[in-house]
Amino acid sequence: MSQRIVTDLLISGTSWQALERMVMRLLMVRGFEHVRLAGMSGDGGADVTASKAGRRWLFQVKRWKARVGGSVVDETVDACAKYRADVPVIVSSSGFEAAVPGQQRRLADLGVPLQLWDRPRLLRQAEQAEDDPLALRDADAYELRNYQREAVERAMAEFTQGRRSALVVLATGLGKTFVAGEFFRRLSLLRPGARALVLAHRNELVYQLEKAFWPMLRASQSTVVWNGYEKPDQEILQYADLVFACVGSVAAYLGSGGTLDGFTTVIVDECHHLGAEMYDRVLGELSAGAGGAFLLGMSATPWRPDGASLERWFDRPVVDIDMVRGLREGYLANIDYRMFTDNIDWDRLQGLDGETFTPKAINRRLFIEEWDDAVVERLRETWADQSNPKCIVFCGTIDHAEKMASKINALAFTNAQVIASRNSAGVATTPVERTRTLWDFAEGRAGVLCAVDVLNEGVDVPDVNIVVFQRVTHSRRIFVQQLGRGLRLAPGKEKVIVLDFVSDIRRFAAGLELQESLGKKNSSGRVRLGNQVSFRRANAEDTKGAQFLRQWLGDVAELEAAGEDVHVLRYPPAADLT
Repeated sequence: MSQRIVTDLLISGTSWQALERMVMRLLMVRGFEHVRLAGMSGDGGADVTASKAGRRWLFQVKRWKARVGGSVVDETVDACAKYRADVPVIVSSSGFEAAVPGQQRRLADLGVPLQLWDRPRLLRQAEQAEDDPLALRDADAYELRNYQREAVERAMAEFTQGRRSALVVLATGLGKTFVAGEFFRRLSLLRPGARALVLAHRNELVYQLEKAFWPMLRASQSTVVWNGYEKPDQEILQYADLVFACVGSVAAYLGSGGTLDGFTTVIVDECHHLGAEMYDRVLGELSAGAGGAFLLGMSATPWRPDGASLERWFDRPVVDIDMVRGLREGYLANIDYRMFTDNIDWDRLQGLDGETFTPKAINRRLFIEEWDDAVVERLRETWADQSNPKCIVFCGTIDHAEKMASKINALAFTNAQVIASRNSAGVATTPVERTRTLWDFAEGRAGVLCAVDVLNEGVDVPDVNIVVFQRVTHSRRIFVQQLGRGLRLAPGKEKVIVLDFVSDIRRFAAGLELQESLGKKNSSGRVRLGNQVSFRRANAEDTKGAQFLRQWLGDVAELEAAGEDVHVLRYPPAADLT
């Protein structure tokens, strides 16, 4: 049965993108680590990269009607040099030209271990795969936490008792996709042959969901993607155990007269988007959450953007844990959040007594210029506070990221690299550069990533234990996503240290609110030790400044949500500062 992960039908009836992901999943099942999709325009001859036994493997995947020839061999070997990989592999759905094996032998004589995987060898690799899910074979890496187990069991109870739906509300970093995958694993044991339609509102999220589900699936369970880039054959859609789809693609198909059937369950990621017409069309077709297919919803918040409720589809959540509760209950890594007040011009506060200002006006009056040298020095000092330090620095611009990386490397306490969509000259970052950077970071060859616009979501780096904020963002969603890069639990990770140098009065309000929330008692009636938010000046605790800011800012929740030009700030006298 294990060969279902790779079959002739899937190879022939899906896209070249699907074949690349098929290879990815096969590698994960066979014990490879750091498996990453590199294939895209400008990939330099690599489609999938992975590590095993200390060696880097590079895969060039060809779903061609014609056989692969010598030019692809040359391209793949060259790609190995670009990516600093050790083992080149060519996967070809149609086999290889007669001269290629001779080319392989000549390369072997030169010490290049080229491997050739044609369709029969690919199928043999799949047949050798264990059928049990990775989550069962590597229990330490995939063990359910108590609240996740509770969420799965409650969702399963809703299903077995004949209810219409279940809603899982978990903050970023708490593993709501893991819960959904485990729910389907148990459902498929209870109902052999169960099939799920997994929906997201963006094409990119569909790919992330498919990969996140793989560890919970048996090798004999097949997955396909249906979105704006890929549309599997109808036979494949009816064959696949799980279809990961962009809701817009499915709605368009239904609008043109298509039909859906055979799905036991519909799983909706970020289900606070429910209510849009395209969701109504898809869920209505399957009567999902209304007596037909069982509806499982996942969200980091139970509220829709328009303020409407989700009661039309769900009763109350089976589990509801926000970021603060996750920290207080120990479901996320302990956090040592340090907000630096060094660049506040306290003298200017003396002239603000009783006046009202917008956040933009306050920021202009209150903060001095950028302070990169001090930031790097604080990071160097913090480096010694963590075992196996691994850091992300969130920067506002590409120029700033390159400057920060240069300053960090000049002190030589670690190696820093920049990751962004393009460099300061405006040249787009190639897939080779992006993959090589993430590979170096995952393997510890780079200790710091100076990131601009590519690590807010979709990159899972659970062992990050230092996060540095230098980017001003007024989006709470982006802030939580960035903070969430460091909050995930990982073996050997005691805490995450957050160094916040953001010069914006609303960020101080957010810090004060987090400080107050973490000081409250948890469900056991105790304040959980290990989490703290401190205000610091010259890297010593600035208690007086924090007290003044709390008095001065007043309603911190109102301030945190204020726009640039909203006059909501009114300040008491500044005499307490002196």
